[in-house]
Amino acid sequence: MESILIVDDDVNLCKVLAEELAEVGFSTHYVTSADDALEYIQRESIDLMLLDLKMPEKDGFEVLRELKLRSVHFKVIVLTAYADVVSAMEAAHMGATDFISKPYDFDELVITIRKVLQKDA
Repeated sequence: MESILIVDDDVNLCKVLAEELAEVGFSTHYVTSADDALEYIQRESIDLMLLDLKMPEKDGFEVLRELKLRSVHFKVIVLTAYADVVSAMEAAHMGATDFISKPYDFDELVITIRKVLQKDA
């Protein structure tokens, strides 16, 4: 079962998304800050990270920079309400595999997650 870490400062979104993804067969966990995400991946192995870009203190771009330095072996999908072409290109340059705008369509999100997890599998 693939493991997904949801990183978003909106705890309600995290809870709902974690439950929905668990219902379709993923192992899900969530954290509500960049620091918690970086700490989590030191302890646990994941297959995919769903990462918000706009968070207090450290943003998603800082997480992407740190992941690139650590040469992580999991995929990252950026999931953000602040979607624009420049952010998408910057996120891709920093290692994000895909970019999804909030509000998201759950079925499309699941299709994207499965597609990303199958790449290079």
